[in-house]
Amino acid sequence: SQEENDRTVVSIFVNPLQFGPGEDFERYPRDFDRDLRALDGHAVDTVFAPLVSEIYPAGATTRVRVGGIDEVLEGVHRPGHFEGVATVIAKLFWATHPDRAYFGQKDAQQAAVISHLAEDLGTGITVRVCPIVRESDGLALSSRNAYLDPAARRAALVLSRSLRRANDAYVVGERDHVALLRALRQEMATEPLVLPDYAELVDPADFRSPGHLAVLAATVGTTRLIDNHLLGERF
Repeated sequence: SQEENDRTVVSIFVNPLQFGPGEDFERYPRDFDRDLRALDGHAVDTVFAPLVSEIYPAGATTRVRVGGIDEVLEGVHRPGHFEGVATVIAKLFWATHPDRAYFGQKDAQQAAVISHLAEDLGTGITVRVCPIVRESDGLALSSRNAYLDPAARRAALVLSRSLRRANDAYVVGERDHVALLRALRQEMATEPLVLPDYAELVDPADFRSPGHLAVLAATVGTTRLIDNHLLGERF
């Protein structure tokens, strides 16, 4: 952002609208002071950290939905989640009027929802999707990693191993969708502490058609994690 823009605004907001009943909104990891310390070394111009009551005033009932892409995968397993995402992003865009907005590839379906929203509403905002950041052992960075005990932390590595196994097969020439999907799912099945929600190969444009974006979601111990990788790209 700092390379491409004159000013950089970082938003920090845990959005209640994208958490469903029984999810972890109340205990979701929050450490505002730590976040500020992390940002201090990056010379951002502004931190935008609104209150829930500022984003959702009493009586506010407007919701934003990006149809189609919100009905599969995460949309099935977390009903209403993407409506919450689209609504808060529309509000953040309205509040800050950015030229460009930056989101992480780890939440690939969310990033696609936001990209469609920005384009469909004619915002003129360019959405940049930034690469996944991983630990040295391959685990994708996530706030929810803080929930993992040592055994679950070790078991969670099966997500990146599964993506790597499918990617390795693709790199050496495998193109059969069924064979690639088998490689992805077979590796996931090797870890008894992991309960998969899905392991699919989809088109990143719509998350419905077959394609080469490998997407995973699983509960590891008691923690639900997601990960993905576009086959053929460097892992």
